Amino acid sequence: MIYFFADGHYDAHPGREIFRHLSEAWRKKIDFSENDWAKLEAGLWEKDAELLILNLIAGTCGQPQPGEGAEKAMKKYVQSGRPLLLLHGASAAFWPWAWWRVLPGLRWVRPVDEPDGVEASRHPHAPCRIEPVLRSRHPLAGKLRPIELPEDEIYIDLEETAPYWTLMKTHLAEGTYPQMIETKSPRGGRIISFLPGHRPECTGNPDLVYDVELAIEDLLAHP
Repeated sequence: MIYFFADGHYDAHPGREIFRHLSEAWRKKIDFSENDWAKLEAGLWEKDAELLILNLIAGTCGQPQPGEGAEKAMKKYVQSGRPLLLLHGASAAFWPWAWWRVLPGLRWVRPVDEPDGVEASRHPHAPCRIEPVLRSRHPLAGKLRPIELPEDEIYIDLEETAPYWTLMKTHLAEGTYPQMIETKSPRGGRIISFLPGHRPECTGNPDLVYDVELAIEDLLAHP
Protein backbone atom coordinates (compact mmCIF):
# COMPACT_ATOMS: atom_id res chain seq x y z
CA MET A 1 0.00 0.00 0.00
CA ILE A 2 1.09 3.56 -0.75
CA TYR A 3 0.15 6.19 1.84
CA PHE A 4 0.03 9.88 0.89
CA PHE A 5 -0.35 12.45 3.68
CA ALA A 6 -0.85 16.10 2.75
CA ASP A 7 -1.92 19.39 4.28
CA GLY A 8 -3.90 22.19 2.64
CA HIS A 9 -0.73 24.29 2.34
CA TYR A 10 -2.13 27.81 2.48
CA ASP A 11 -5.29 26.79 0.58
CA ALA A 12 -3.28 25.78 -2.50
CA HIS A 13 -3.78 22.05 -1.76
CA PRO A 14 -0.76 20.90 -3.80
CA GLY A 15 -0.83 17.35 -2.48
CA ARG A 16 -4.51 16.95 -3.28
CA GLU A 17 -4.04 18.46 -6.75
CA ILE A 18 -1.14 16.15 -7.59
CA PHE A 19 -3.10 13.14 -6.35
CA ARG A 20 -6.13 14.22 -8.39
CA HIS A 21 -4.05 14.33 -11.58
CA LEU A 22 -2.36 10.96 -11.13
CA SER A 23 -3.56 8.17 -13.40
CA GLU A 24 -6.53 6.17 -12.18
CA ALA A 25 -4.26 3.13 -11.87
CA TRP A 26 -2.03 4.95 -9.39
CA ARG A 27 -4.91 6.53 -7.47
CA LYS A 28 -6.35 3.07 -6.82
CA LYS A 29 -3.08 2.06 -5.16
CA ILE A 30 -2.79 5.14 -2.93
CA ASP A 31 -4.49 5.86 0.38
CA PHE A 32 -4.63 9.69 0.28
CA SER A 33 -5.38 11.91 3.28
CA GLU A 34 -5.44 15.69 3.60
CA ASN A 35 -5.34 17.31 7.05
CA ASP A 36 -6.12 13.95 8.68
CA TRP A 37 -3.73 14.09 11.61
CA ALA A 38 -5.63 11.51 13.64
CA LYS A 39 -4.83 8.92 10.98
CA LEU A 40 -1.18 9.95 10.89
CA GLU A 41 -1.03 9.88 14.69
CA ALA A 42 -2.66 6.46 15.00
CA GLY A 43 0.26 4.94 13.08
CA LEU A 44 -1.66 1.96 11.69
CA TRP A 45 -0.49 2.93 8.19
CA GLU A 46 3.09 1.95 9.05
CA LYS A 47 2.38 -1.78 9.15
CA ASP A 48 1.61 -2.25 5.43
CA ALA A 49 3.16 0.86 3.85
CA GLU A 50 5.40 0.08 0.88
CA LEU A 51 5.91 3.77 0.06
CA LEU A 52 5.16 6.93 2.00
CA ILE A 53 4.46 10.19 0.14
CA LEU A 54 4.37 13.46 2.07
CA ASN A 55 3.30 16.95 1.04
CA LEU A 56 3.02 18.80 4.33
CA ILE A 57 4.84 20.98 6.87
CA ALA A 58 4.08 20.32 10.52
CA GLY A 59 2.31 22.99 12.51
CA THR A 60 1.47 25.30 9.60
CA CYS A 61 -1.90 26.53 8.33
CA GLY A 62 -3.55 26.02 11.71
CA GLN A 63 -2.73 22.32 11.82
CA PRO A 64 -1.40 20.71 15.03
CA GLN A 65 2.09 19.41 15.53
CA PRO A 66 2.26 15.61 15.09
CA GLY A 67 2.57 13.88 18.44
CA GLU A 68 4.28 10.83 19.91
CA GLY A 69 2.21 8.34 17.93
CA ALA A 70 3.12 9.89 14.60
CA GLU A 71 6.79 10.11 15.53
CA LYS A 72 6.93 6.50 16.71
CA ALA A 73 5.34 5.25 13.47
CA MET A 74 7.46 7.51 11.27
CA LYS A 75 10.69 6.50 12.97
CA LYS A 76 9.79 2.82 12.67
CA TYR A 77 9.03 3.29 8.97
CA VAL A 78 12.31 5.10 8.26
CA GLN A 79 14.37 2.65 10.33
CA SER A 80 12.92 -0.22 8.30
CA GLY A 81 14.65 1.15 5.19
CA ARG A 82 11.44 1.72 3.23
CA PRO A 83 11.33 4.60 0.70
CA LEU A 84 10.01 8.17 0.99
CA LEU A 85 8.80 10.64 -1.63
CA LEU A 86 8.87 14.20 -0.26
CA LEU A 87 6.91 16.73 -2.31
CA HIS A 88 7.29 20.53 -2.21
CA GLY A 89 8.03 21.55 1.40
CA ALA A 90 7.93 18.06 2.88
CA SER A 91 11.63 18.05 3.74
CA ALA A 92 10.29 20.15 6.65
CA ALA A 93 7.35 17.81 7.23
CA PHE A 94 8.41 17.04 10.80
CA TRP A 95 10.87 19.85 11.45
CA PRO A 96 10.45 19.78 15.27
CA TRP A 97 12.08 16.32 15.39
CA ALA A 98 15.90 16.55 15.49
CA TRP A 99 16.37 13.18 13.77
CA TRP A 100 14.10 14.26 10.91
CA ARG A 101 15.95 17.53 10.29
CA VAL A 102 19.11 15.67 9.21
CA LEU A 103 17.26 13.09 7.09
CA PRO A 104 16.13 14.62 3.76
CA GLY A 105 19.43 15.59 2.09
CA LEU A 106 18.13 19.11 1.38
CA ARG A 107 15.97 20.65 4.11
CA TRP A 108 13.53 23.52 3.71
CA VAL A 109 14.37 25.82 6.64
CA ARG A 110 11.34 27.72 7.89
CA PRO A 111 11.60 31.45 8.65
CA VAL A 112 10.19 31.03 12.18
CA ASP A 113 10.83 28.66 15.10
CA GLU A 114 13.98 27.18 13.48
CA PRO A 115 15.43 24.87 16.19
CA ASP A 116 19.01 24.76 14.86
CA GLY A 117 19.45 28.45 14.12
CA VAL A 118 19.99 27.86 10.39
CA GLU A 119 19.29 30.78 8.06
CA ALA A 120 15.86 30.49 6.44
CA SER A 121 15.40 29.10 2.94
CA ARG A 122 13.64 31.24 0.31
CA HIS A 123 10.98 30.80 -2.35
CA PRO A 124 11.02 33.58 -4.94
CA HIS A 125 8.04 33.67 -7.30
CA ALA A 126 8.83 33.42 -11.02
CA PRO A 127 8.16 31.32 -14.10
CA CYS A 128 10.78 28.62 -14.44
CA ARG A 129 11.97 25.62 -16.40
CA ILE A 130 12.85 22.51 -14.41
CA GLU A 131 15.51 20.55 -16.28
CA PRO A 132 16.58 16.93 -15.74
CA VAL A 133 20.28 16.35 -15.13
CA LEU A 134 21.37 14.29 -18.14
CA ARG A 135 25.10 13.85 -17.49
CA SER A 136 24.49 11.43 -14.64
CA ARG A 137 24.69 7.71 -13.95
CA HIS A 138 21.59 7.81 -11.78
CA PRO A 139 18.98 5.31 -13.10
CA LEU A 140 16.40 8.08 -13.59
CA ALA A 141 18.73 10.16 -15.76
CA GLY A 142 17.30 10.40 -19.26
CA LYS A 143 13.81 9.34 -18.14
CA LEU A 144 12.55 12.49 -16.40
CA ARG A 145 10.80 15.17 -18.47
CA PRO A 146 11.63 18.90 -18.40
CA ILE A 147 8.83 21.01 -16.91
CA GLU A 148 7.81 24.51 -17.99
CA LEU A 149 5.98 26.23 -15.15
CA PRO A 150 4.18 29.59 -14.94
CA GLU A 151 4.87 31.83 -11.98
CA ASP A 152 5.10 29.78 -8.80
CA GLU A 153 7.18 29.33 -5.66
CA ILE A 154 10.73 28.17 -6.40
CA TYR A 155 12.37 26.62 -3.35
CA ILE A 156 16.02 27.68 -3.03
CA ASP A 157 18.75 27.98 -0.38
CA LEU A 158 17.84 24.76 1.39
CA GLU A 159 20.17 23.36 4.03
CA GLU A 160 22.35 20.43 2.93
CA THR A 161 21.95 17.68 5.54
CA ALA A 162 23.29 14.57 3.78
CA PRO A 163 24.98 13.53 0.51
CA TYR A 164 22.59 13.47 -2.46
CA TRP A 165 22.20 13.08 -6.21
CA THR A 166 20.79 16.07 -8.10
CA LEU A 167 18.19 14.77 -10.56
CA MET A 168 16.56 18.04 -11.72
CA LYS A 169 17.54 21.70 -11.43
CA THR A 170 16.43 25.18 -12.42
CA HIS A 171 18.37 28.26 -13.49
CA LEU A 172 17.55 31.67 -12.03
CA ALA A 173 19.39 34.97 -12.45
CA GLU A 174 21.03 34.42 -9.06
CA GLY A 175 22.14 30.84 -9.62
CA THR A 176 21.31 27.20 -10.38
CA TYR A 177 19.28 25.27 -7.80
CA PRO A 178 18.37 21.60 -7.31
CA GLN A 179 14.67 20.85 -7.71
CA MET A 180 14.73 17.07 -7.43
CA ILE A 181 17.26 15.09 -5.43
CA GLU A 182 17.77 11.62 -4.02
CA THR A 183 19.47 10.68 -0.77
CA LYS A 184 19.40 7.63 1.51
CA SER A 185 18.22 7.18 5.06
CA PRO A 186 20.69 5.83 7.67
CA ARG A 187 19.19 2.37 7.01
CA GLY A 188 19.63 2.67 3.24
CA GLY A 189 16.06 3.58 2.33
CA ARG A 190 15.72 5.78 -0.75
CA ILE A 191 14.41 9.33 -0.26
CA ILE A 192 13.45 11.41 -3.29
CA SER A 193 12.59 15.08 -2.78
CA PHE A 194 10.69 16.90 -5.52
CA LEU A 195 10.40 20.61 -4.82
CA PRO A 196 8.26 22.19 -7.60
CA GLY A 197 4.53 22.61 -7.38
CA HIS A 198 2.53 25.04 -5.22
CA ARG A 199 -0.28 26.61 -7.27
CA PRO A 200 -2.89 24.40 -9.02
CA GLU A 201 -1.71 25.74 -12.38
CA CYS A 202 1.59 24.00 -11.68
CA THR A 203 0.61 20.87 -9.75
CA GLY A 204 -1.64 19.84 -12.64
CA ASN A 205 1.11 20.25 -15.25
CA PRO A 206 1.24 16.95 -17.21
CA ASP A 207 5.04 16.82 -17.21
CA LEU A 208 5.20 17.47 -13.46
CA VAL A 209 2.67 14.70 -12.87
CA TYR A 210 4.62 12.38 -15.18
CA ASP A 211 7.82 12.93 -13.18
CA VAL A 212 6.02 12.29 -9.90
CA GLU A 213 4.58 9.05 -11.26
CA LEU A 214 8.02 8.04 -12.53
CA ALA A 215 9.48 8.63 -9.06
CA ILE A 216 6.71 6.56 -7.46
CA GLU A 217 7.27 3.72 -9.92
CA ASP A 218 11.03 3.73 -9.43
CA LEU A 219 10.86 3.88 -5.63
CA LEU A 220 8.54 0.86 -5.58
CA ALA A 221 10.60 -1.10 -8.10
CA HIS A 222 13.93 -0.38 -6.42
CA PRO A 223 13.24 0.57 -2.78
